[in-house]
Amino acid sequence: MWNRSGLIFEPKGKRPWMHSHACTPTAFLQNEDTIRLLFAPRNEKGQSIPSYLDVSAEDPQQVLALGERPIMTLGKTGTFDDGGIMPCCVVPFEDELRLYYVGWNASVSVPYRNAIGMAVSRDGGKSFERAFPGAVVDRNRDEPYFTASPWVFRRGDTWQMLYTSTVRFVEVEGRQEPIYVIMQATSHDGIEWQRDAKPVLPARHDEEAIARPTVDTHDGVYRMWFCHRASRNFRNGPGSYRIGEAISQDGLSWERLDRSGGPDTTPGVFDAKMQTYPCILRHRGILHLFYNGNGFGERGIGHAWRKA
Repeated sequence: MWNRSGLIFEPKGKRPWMHSHACTPTAFLQNEDTIRLLFAPRNEKGQSIPSYLDVSAEDPQQVLALGERPIMTLGKTGTFDDGGIMPCCVVPFEDELRLYYVGWNASVSVPYRNAIGMAVSRDGGKSFERAFPGAVVDRNRDEPYFTASPWVFRRGDTWQMLYTSTVRFVEVEGRQEPIYVIMQATSHDGIEWQRDAKPVLPARHDEEAIARPTVDTHDGVYRMWFCHRASRNFRNGPGSYRIGEAISQDGLSWERLDRSGGPDTTPGVFDAKMQTYPCILRHRGILHLFYNGNGFGERGIGHAWRKA
């Protein structure tokens, strides 16, 4: 059972470009005493432009620092990330940090299109530069819609990515809503990815959307947390995102568990209607869960913990 810390950070008005939201909190250890969280606040145009937040590893409710400027700027006009950037996963590699993120584009026939990019930091995560002007995992002949929310981890010499892939759109009250699943890819270098276009988790119903995997590996067992929603009434309604959990013995084949993966909710609090975009960090025998609540993280970042 999770112990709730509640809302630990609210972005509104903290910086000129932070008008609302703190989407997809992405945690990594800055040092033994500090957890750095990358997140995506929205500016006055509703564009996600990422920043960072440092919290105490002993007590994540204690905020230590907030970035003075965005860690990345939007891509050049016409590129895959010219409309928004959402961090998803940080992987230390040699003397750098690799950030795998979602790039946003406005679309015409559907509201938006996503793809997966990679950026690199050499200053501990205060700033990131694109490794390439284009995406590293985008739609292709077998996945024709869009890709998003990557989580990358290592299995020996193999790089493994779990990511969201859209399989179709459904029209709901005149709006095209994406239905997506979690797929996986492998790589020898974390840059060139081989994909099999096969979902790793079963959907519970025909219009379920599954996204934002995050993985904890311990004693040879892999545990995944993810979020899932319906395709109707999911904007703070009964079909809103909830956190789920899955387990694997090899990091390749996954069993979806029946129980909820998130903390209990209380009426009237920031996550009473929605729990989404989980990120897991293990440190000093504690599993830390950072996540978003109602309105896809409109209020900010929540935290819960339990003994590992």
